[in-house]
Amino acid sequence: QLQLVESGGGLVQPGGSLRLSCTATGSTFPFYVIAWFRQAPGKEREGIACISRGGGNTNYLDSAKGRLSISRDNAKNTVYLQMNDLKLEDTGIYYCAGRPITSTTWCSSTGTLFNSWGQGTQVTVSS
Repeated sequence: QLQLVESGGGLVQPGGSLRLSCTATGSTFPFYVIAWFRQAPGKEREGIACISRGGGNTNYLDSAKGRLSISRDNAKNTVYLQMNDLKLEDTGIYYCAGRPITSTTWCSSTGTLFNSWGQGTQVTVSS
């Protein structure tokens, strides 16, 4: 399994921006689809963005489209999640997860499909 570490969370005012990073150890990272998930207080975890192995295919939660941008740098074993115009409801713990896949275009944000998870990073949007 891939070991993943999230970073970049913090406290931000509504309308602000954050860039989260998901960094992996090992040489197999380029073979993994990566997705970001969010668990808001008192709510179930939901998938918010995913990116295919090569980075050419991405997908976003409908309610977050236009505010999120996911990207990856396979040379740095890192996936980024740029979050803009943050809202109070974006508060939560953000996790990245990975799944090895042979397809270079497959992308999903269904949590049960992923077998490697990070420990999460807290994002708090508050005025």
